[in-house]
Amino acid sequence: MLDVSLYDIPLTTLDGRATSLREHAGRALLIVNVASRCGSTPQYAGLERLQEKYGDRGLTVVGFPCNQFGGQEPGTAEEIRTFCSATYGVTFPMMAKTEVNGEGRDPLFAELTRVADADGEAGDVRWNFEKWVVGPDGTPVARFRTATEPESPEVVAAVEGALPGSV
Repeated sequence: MLDVSLYDIPLTTLDGRATSLREHAGRALLIVNVASRCGSTPQYAGLERLQEKYGDRGLTVVGFPCNQFGGQEPGTAEEIRTFCSATYGVTFPMMAKTEVNGEGRDPLFAELTRVADADGEAGDVRWNFEKWVVGPDGTPVARFRTATEPESPEVVAAVEGALPGSV
């Protein structure tokens, strides 16, 4: 069980606006820690296709740039926005650069890292492009590690099962 509602954790958008996941209450979320210079960066394309395919049905993909893994997200907010838009046509919300592990871990990831993956393992984020599916009520329902592609059958099934009206 989570200590706090994910909806109540303060966040900052990539453009510096204060927000929270409450803006997306009632929608399924696919939360992903992302990076622009990672071998897994092409996953942005699959994330955007999921947003396009399921957005009208109640899915919001939310990206959290992170520079904690090999320094693979060194850019400024503007550089990240430009890269994501120009290279992958990203339309989903992007948050400010976020620490997902360690002493400076964002409170959102303090909660998300308590969620176990398919092997029953919770704990620290291991690399860029880990994914969490969150139901419309703000409860995490699945966690996927980096190697699991966004459009894999497992992620798609979790997303479809979390869409409003499906749970």
